[in-house]
Amino acid sequence: MGRLGIHSFVWTGGQTQDGLERALEKSAEHGYRTIEFAYLRPELFDLDRLAQKAQALDVEIGVTMGLPRDKDVSSTDPDAVKAGKQMLADAVHAVRDIGGNKLGGILYSAHTKYDRQPTPEGWKNSIDAIAETAEIAQAANVDLVLEVVNRFETNLLNTTAQGLKFIEDTGSDHVRLHLDTFHMNIEEANPAGAIRLAGDKLGYFHIGESNRGYLGDGTIPFDRVFDALLDIDYQRDIVFESFSTAVVDESLSLACAIWRDTWTDNDPLAAHAKEFIELKMAEAERRRATNSRP
Repeated sequence: MGRLGIHSFVWTGGQTQDGLERALEKSAEHGYRTIEFAYLRPELFDLDRLAQKAQALDVEIGVTMGLPRDKDVSSTDPDAVKAGKQMLADAVHAVRDIGGNKLGGILYSAHTKYDRQPTPEGWKNSIDAIAETAEIAQAANVDLVLEVVNRFETNLLNTTAQGLKFIEDTGSDHVRLHLDTFHMNIEEANPAGAIRLAGDKLGYFHIGESNRGYLGDGTIPFDRVFDALLDIDYQRDIVFESFSTAVVDESLSLACAIWRDTWTDNDPLAAHAKEFIELKMAEAERRRATNSRP
Protein backbone atom coordinates (compact mmCIF):
# COMPACT_ATOMS: atom_id res chain seq x y z
CA MET A 1 0.00 0.00 0.00
CA GLY A 2 0.96 3.65 -0.23
CA ARG A 3 1.09 6.00 2.70
CA LEU A 4 -0.97 5.45 5.81
CA GLY A 5 -2.93 8.55 6.80
CA ILE A 6 -5.44 9.99 9.22
CA HIS A 7 -8.28 12.50 8.93
CA SER A 8 -7.57 15.85 10.56
CA PHE A 9 -10.95 15.75 12.36
CA VAL A 10 -9.43 13.20 14.72
CA TRP A 11 -7.34 16.12 15.99
CA THR A 12 -9.13 19.38 15.29
CA GLY A 13 -12.38 20.93 14.10
CA GLY A 14 -10.24 22.86 11.61
CA GLN A 15 -11.34 26.38 12.52
CA THR A 16 -7.87 27.81 13.22
CA GLN A 17 -4.40 27.84 11.68
CA ASP A 18 -2.91 26.61 14.95
CA GLY A 19 -5.37 23.71 15.01
CA LEU A 20 -4.39 22.59 11.52
CA GLU A 21 -0.68 22.85 12.31
CA ARG A 22 -1.22 20.89 15.51
CA ALA A 23 -3.05 18.21 13.49
CA LEU A 24 -0.01 17.88 11.23
CA GLU A 25 2.28 17.55 14.23
CA LYS A 26 0.10 14.95 15.96
CA SER A 27 -0.25 12.90 12.77
CA ALA A 28 3.53 12.82 12.32
CA GLU A 29 4.01 12.03 16.01
CA HIS A 30 1.87 8.91 15.60
CA GLY A 31 3.73 7.80 12.47
CA TYR A 32 1.11 8.74 9.88
CA ARG A 33 2.62 9.94 6.61
CA THR A 34 -0.42 11.65 5.11
CA ILE A 35 -3.23 13.80 6.51
CA GLU A 36 -6.66 14.57 5.14
CA PHE A 37 -8.00 18.09 5.53
CA ALA A 38 -11.51 19.30 4.79
CA TYR A 39 -11.69 22.09 2.20
CA LEU A 40 -9.46 24.96 3.30
CA ARG A 41 -10.67 28.38 2.26
CA PRO A 42 -7.50 30.22 1.19
CA GLU A 43 -8.69 33.52 2.67
CA LEU A 44 -8.89 31.98 6.16
CA PHE A 45 -5.58 30.11 6.35
CA ASP A 46 -1.91 30.56 5.54
CA LEU A 47 -1.55 27.77 3.00
CA ASP A 48 2.16 28.42 2.45
CA ARG A 49 2.87 27.93 6.14
CA LEU A 50 0.87 24.71 6.21
CA ALA A 51 2.71 23.45 3.12
CA GLN A 52 6.10 24.20 4.68
CA LYS A 53 5.19 22.47 7.94
CA ALA A 54 3.88 19.40 6.12
CA GLN A 55 7.03 19.20 4.03
CA ALA A 56 9.25 19.54 7.12
CA LEU A 57 7.32 16.73 8.84
CA ASP A 58 7.25 14.53 5.69
CA VAL A 59 3.46 14.41 5.84
CA GLU A 60 1.56 14.59 2.54
CA ILE A 61 -1.74 16.47 2.33
CA GLY A 62 -4.99 15.38 0.72
CA VAL A 63 -8.19 17.42 0.78
CA THR A 64 -11.79 16.21 0.68
CA MET A 65 -15.02 18.14 0.52
CA GLY A 66 -18.68 18.00 -0.43
CA LEU A 67 -20.55 20.60 -2.42
CA PRO A 68 -23.24 22.73 -0.75
CA ARG A 69 -26.76 22.73 -2.14
CA ASP A 70 -26.38 26.08 -3.90
CA LYS A 71 -23.29 24.77 -5.75
CA ASP A 72 -24.64 21.34 -6.70
CA VAL A 73 -23.18 20.39 -10.10
CA SER A 74 -25.79 17.62 -10.39
CA SER A 75 -28.54 20.24 -10.26
CA THR A 76 -30.67 21.29 -13.21
CA ASP A 77 -30.22 24.93 -12.17
CA PRO A 78 -27.54 26.48 -14.44
CA ASP A 79 -26.51 28.99 -11.76
CA ALA A 80 -25.90 26.26 -9.20
CA VAL A 81 -23.91 24.20 -11.69
CA LYS A 82 -21.79 27.20 -12.68
CA ALA A 83 -21.11 28.06 -9.03
CA GLY A 84 -20.21 24.44 -8.30
CA LYS A 85 -17.73 24.31 -11.16
CA GLN A 86 -16.07 27.44 -9.83
CA MET A 87 -15.88 25.98 -6.32
CA LEU A 88 -14.28 22.80 -7.69
CA ALA A 89 -11.72 24.78 -9.68
CA ASP A 90 -10.92 26.90 -6.62
CA ALA A 91 -10.55 23.75 -4.52
CA VAL A 92 -8.08 22.20 -6.98
CA HIS A 93 -6.00 25.36 -6.89
CA ALA A 94 -6.09 25.44 -3.08
CA VAL A 95 -4.85 21.83 -2.97
CA ARG A 96 -2.06 22.76 -5.36
CA ASP A 97 -1.16 25.83 -3.30
CA ILE A 98 -0.95 23.86 -0.06
CA GLY A 99 1.35 21.34 -1.72
CA GLY A 100 -1.36 18.67 -1.61
CA ASN A 101 -1.64 15.72 -3.95
CA LYS A 102 -5.34 14.92 -4.17
CA LEU A 103 -8.86 16.32 -4.04
CA GLY A 104 -11.57 13.87 -3.08
CA GLY A 105 -14.99 13.56 -1.52
CA ILE A 106 -18.46 14.26 -2.82
CA LEU A 107 -17.40 16.47 -5.72
CA TYR A 108 -20.17 15.41 -8.08
CA SER A 109 -23.25 16.49 -6.06
CA ALA A 110 -24.27 18.25 -2.89
CA HIS A 111 -23.32 16.54 0.36
CA THR A 112 -26.82 16.18 1.70
CA LYS A 113 -29.81 13.89 2.10
CA TYR A 114 -31.77 14.48 -1.09
CA ASP A 115 -35.55 14.51 -1.25
CA ARG A 116 -35.67 13.64 -4.94
CA GLN A 117 -34.39 11.10 -7.43
CA PRO A 118 -31.38 12.04 -9.58
CA THR A 119 -32.25 13.12 -13.12
CA PRO A 120 -30.59 12.31 -16.47
CA GLU A 121 -29.97 16.04 -16.95
CA GLY A 122 -28.39 16.30 -13.50
CA TRP A 123 -26.17 13.27 -14.22
CA LYS A 124 -24.97 14.87 -17.45
CA ASN A 125 -24.33 18.22 -15.73
CA SER A 126 -22.27 16.44 -13.08
CA ILE A 127 -20.35 14.45 -15.68
CA ASP A 128 -19.47 17.64 -17.57
CA ALA A 129 -18.41 19.42 -14.37
CA ILE A 130 -16.14 16.59 -13.25
CA ALA A 131 -14.63 16.21 -16.73
CA GLU A 132 -13.77 19.94 -16.72
CA THR A 133 -12.41 19.74 -13.18
CA ALA A 134 -10.29 16.73 -14.13
CA GLU A 135 -8.52 18.79 -16.80
CA ILE A 136 -7.80 21.53 -14.26
CA ALA A 137 -6.61 18.95 -11.71
CA GLN A 138 -4.34 17.19 -14.19
CA ALA A 139 -2.71 20.49 -15.12
CA ALA A 140 -2.22 21.24 -11.41
CA ASN A 141 -0.76 17.75 -10.75
CA VAL A 142 -3.61 16.99 -8.32
CA ASP A 143 -5.35 13.60 -8.29
CA LEU A 144 -9.15 13.75 -8.55
CA VAL A 145 -10.98 11.02 -6.62
CA LEU A 146 -14.75 10.72 -6.26
CA GLU A 147 -16.04 9.35 -2.97
CA VAL A 148 -18.84 6.82 -3.23
CA VAL A 149 -21.04 7.40 -0.18
CA ASN A 150 -24.26 6.11 1.31
CA ARG A 151 -27.81 7.04 0.32
CA PHE A 152 -28.19 9.56 3.14
CA GLU A 153 -25.31 11.72 1.87
CA THR A 154 -25.92 11.77 -1.88
CA ASN A 155 -28.43 10.42 -4.38
CA LEU A 156 -25.95 10.01 -7.25
CA LEU A 157 -23.08 7.59 -6.47
CA ASN A 158 -23.84 5.02 -3.77
CA THR A 159 -22.04 1.97 -5.21
CA THR A 160 -18.75 1.19 -6.91
CA ALA A 161 -20.61 0.09 -10.04
CA GLN A 162 -22.32 3.50 -10.28
CA GLY A 163 -18.98 5.20 -9.71
CA LEU A 164 -17.31 3.26 -12.49
CA LYS A 165 -20.13 4.11 -14.92
CA PHE A 166 -19.78 7.78 -13.94
CA ILE A 167 -16.02 7.75 -14.56
CA GLU A 168 -16.52 6.04 -17.91
CA ASP A 169 -19.02 8.72 -18.91
CA THR A 170 -16.53 11.51 -18.11
CA GLY A 171 -14.13 10.09 -20.69
CA SER A 172 -11.26 11.14 -18.43
CA ASP A 173 -8.31 8.95 -17.42
CA HIS A 174 -7.57 11.33 -14.55
CA VAL A 175 -10.67 10.51 -12.46
CA ARG A 176 -10.59 7.63 -9.98
CA LEU A 177 -12.82 6.32 -7.22
CA HIS A 178 -12.53 7.04 -3.52
CA LEU A 179 -14.02 4.13 -1.55
CA ASP A 180 -14.79 4.03 2.16
CA THR A 181 -15.50 0.95 4.30
CA PHE A 182 -18.13 2.80 6.35
CA HIS A 183 -20.21 3.64 3.27
CA MET A 184 -19.56 0.29 1.55
CA ASN A 185 -20.85 -1.51 4.64
CA ILE A 186 -24.21 0.19 4.05
CA GLU A 187 -24.52 0.04 0.28
CA GLU A 188 -22.46 -2.84 -1.16
CA ALA A 189 -23.75 -6.40 -1.10
CA ASN A 190 -20.11 -7.52 -1.09
CA PRO A 191 -17.57 -4.82 -0.12
CA ALA A 192 -14.57 -7.00 -1.00
CA GLY A 193 -16.12 -7.77 -4.38
CA ALA A 194 -16.68 -4.04 -4.92
CA ILE A 195 -12.98 -3.35 -4.25
CA ARG A 196 -12.01 -5.99 -6.80
CA LEU A 197 -14.50 -4.50 -9.26
CA ALA A 198 -12.90 -1.07 -8.84
CA GLY A 199 -9.45 -2.51 -9.57
CA ASP A 200 -6.99 0.06 -10.89
CA LYS A 201 -9.70 2.74 -10.82
CA LEU A 202 -9.41 2.84 -7.03
CA GLY A 203 -7.48 6.01 -6.27
CA TYR A 204 -7.99 6.56 -2.53
CA PHE A 205 -9.26 4.43 0.34
CA HIS A 206 -10.88 5.31 3.66
CA ILE A 207 -10.77 2.88 6.57
CA GLY A 208 -13.63 3.54 8.98
CA GLU A 209 -15.64 1.38 11.35
CA SER A 210 -19.40 0.86 11.03
CA ASN A 211 -20.01 3.06 14.09
CA ARG A 212 -17.34 5.64 13.10
CA GLY A 213 -15.33 4.72 16.21
CA TYR A 214 -12.52 2.32 17.09
CA LEU A 215 -11.53 -0.09 14.31
CA GLY A 216 -12.56 -3.66 15.12
CA ASP A 217 -15.38 -2.48 17.38
CA GLY A 218 -18.09 -2.79 14.72
CA THR A 219 -19.25 -4.95 11.84
CA ILE A 220 -16.80 -4.18 8.98
CA PRO A 221 -15.28 -7.43 7.55
CA PHE A 222 -11.72 -6.07 7.57
CA ASP A 223 -10.02 -9.39 6.78
CA ARG A 224 -11.92 -9.62 3.48
CA VAL A 225 -11.32 -5.91 2.78
CA PHE A 226 -7.54 -6.24 3.11
CA ASP A 227 -7.50 -9.48 1.10
CA ALA A 228 -9.26 -7.59 -1.70
CA LEU A 229 -6.83 -4.64 -1.53
CA LEU A 230 -3.96 -7.10 -1.95
CA ASP A 231 -5.76 -8.83 -4.82
CA ILE A 232 -5.92 -5.57 -6.83
CA ASP A 233 -2.34 -4.66 -5.78
CA TYR A 234 -3.56 -1.41 -4.26
CA GLN A 235 -0.54 0.89 -3.85
CA ARG A 236 -2.20 4.20 -3.03
CA ASP A 237 -3.02 5.86 0.27
CA ILE A 238 -5.11 4.34 3.05
CA VAL A 239 -6.55 6.91 5.46
CA PHE A 240 -8.23 6.30 8.80
CA GLU A 241 -11.44 8.27 9.28
CA SER A 242 -13.34 8.53 12.56
CA PHE A 243 -15.76 11.16 13.84
CA SER A 244 -16.94 11.99 17.35
CA THR A 245 -18.60 14.95 19.00
CA ALA A 246 -15.34 15.18 20.98
CA VAL A 247 -14.01 17.13 17.95
CA VAL A 248 -16.63 19.16 16.11
CA ASP A 249 -16.81 20.70 12.68
CA GLU A 250 -20.41 21.88 12.60
CA SER A 251 -21.13 21.48 8.89
CA LEU A 252 -19.62 18.00 8.64
CA SER A 253 -21.23 16.89 11.90
CA LEU A 254 -24.64 17.85 10.52
CA ALA A 255 -24.04 16.28 7.10
CA CYS A 256 -22.69 13.03 8.57
CA ALA A 257 -25.07 12.90 11.56
CA ILE A 258 -22.38 12.89 14.26
CA TRP A 259 -24.58 13.12 17.35
CA ARG A 260 -22.55 11.31 20.03
CA ASP A 261 -19.09 10.49 21.30
CA THR A 262 -17.70 7.41 19.57
CA TRP A 263 -14.48 8.24 21.45
CA THR A 264 -13.34 10.99 23.80
CA ASP A 265 -9.52 10.80 23.66
CA ASN A 266 -7.90 11.04 20.23
CA ASP A 267 -4.33 9.90 21.04
CA PRO A 268 -5.18 6.28 21.91
CA LEU A 269 -7.67 6.18 19.01
CA ALA A 270 -4.96 7.21 16.52
CA ALA A 271 -2.39 4.82 17.97
CA HIS A 272 -4.85 1.91 17.88
CA ALA A 273 -5.93 2.64 14.29
CA LYS A 274 -2.38 2.60 12.93
CA GLU A 275 -1.58 -0.63 14.76
CA PHE A 276 -4.87 -2.23 13.62
CA ILE A 277 -4.40 -1.33 9.92
CA GLU A 278 -0.80 -2.53 9.87
CA LEU A 279 -1.78 -5.76 11.63
CA LYS A 280 -4.64 -6.47 9.22
CA MET A 281 -2.44 -5.82 6.20
CA ALA A 282 0.29 -8.11 7.58
CA GLU A 283 -2.29 -10.83 8.26
CA ALA A 284 -3.60 -10.54 4.70
CA GLU A 285 -0.07 -10.83 3.34
CA ARG A 286 0.53 -13.96 5.42
CA ARG A 287 -2.73 -15.51 4.19
CA ARG A 288 -1.72 -14.80 0.62
CA ALA A 289 1.73 -16.32 1.12
CA THR A 290 0.24 -19.43 2.75
CA ASN A 291 -2.37 -19.89 0.04
CA SER A 292 0.15 -19.50 -2.76
CA ARG A 293 2.41 -22.31 -1.54
CA PRO A 294 2.30 -25.46 -3.69
